[in-house]
Amino acid sequence: MKSYKPTTPSRRHMTTVSYKAKLSTGTPHKPLVRGGKRQSGRNSYGRITMRHHGGGHKRRFRDIDFVYDKRDIKAKVETVEYDPHRSGFIGLVCYEDGERRYVVLPQNVGVGSVIVTSEKAPRKPGNRMPLSRIPLGTFVYNVELKPGGGAKIARSAGSHVEVVAHDGAYTNLKMPSSEIRKVIKTAWASIGEVSNEEHRLVTIGKAGRSRWLGIRPTVRGSAMNPVDHPHGGGEGKSGRGRRRAVSKWGKPTGKGQKTRRSKKYSNTFILERRKVGKKRK
Repeated sequence: MKSYKPTTPSRRHMTTVSYKAKLSTGTPHKPLVRGGKRQSGRNSYGRITMRHHGGGHKRRFRDIDFVYDKRDIKAKVETVEYDPHRSGFIGLVCYEDGERRYVVLPQNVGVGSVIVTSEKAPRKPGNRMPLSRIPLGTFVYNVELKPGGGAKIARSAGSHVEVVAHDGAYTNLKMPSSEIRKVIKTAWASIGEVSNEEHRLVTIGKAGRSRWLGIRPTVRGSAMNPVDHPHGGGEGKSGRGRRRAVSKWGKPTGKGQKTRRSKKYSNTFILERRKVGKKRK
């Protein structure tokens, strides 16, 4: 991690990842880069559907390969790069047939490393194979939920999923949230943990840096009036006045409360619900 001299109160505790020591280039591969306008939390009608989003520095979108449909063809990592749209590092890989793609890189994989997507791939970081061929206790990332559907699980910095059991047609996986769920064995996953594990240690330091990232301010419900939030009102600093914390619309939120829909389609695949609070591990 990189720290700074305390030239200002906000600078005193600010930290960033030491990018110079980890990245090999600052210029992306132009054919795999495109522009675009961010939605800033708004839907197609222009209405805010996700609060606290907006502004931020202009970004260019990198076309990342999450499907990995080039099977049994080795690829060499040419660069390790920063992607403004994700927390983990990405790498430009060149396949033996000459095609180049961006992929999310795992830890301990850098320039010159060779990775492959194959049912017979060796079990080393970056290689991709079906869940049925991955031994118990292995950490994986970029996990599919359906065969050929592309990576959906464990894509952010430092995250991983643990293979805990093979049971019939399914593999039981322990998610980063501590939830244990079953995924069909024919789905694919990559060996390893996502790179840039220090991302969780970053201290933003000042409000302006959050605005650069496109994060708008969040006002506490207890600081509002009763008409604006269920926690609002009261003289001075008051408690929320109710047993359970709720959102602006009265729905349960935070503090270890269950917010999952009782009839969600994937309930049948969950073997053990995620743990919340201090006893999460």
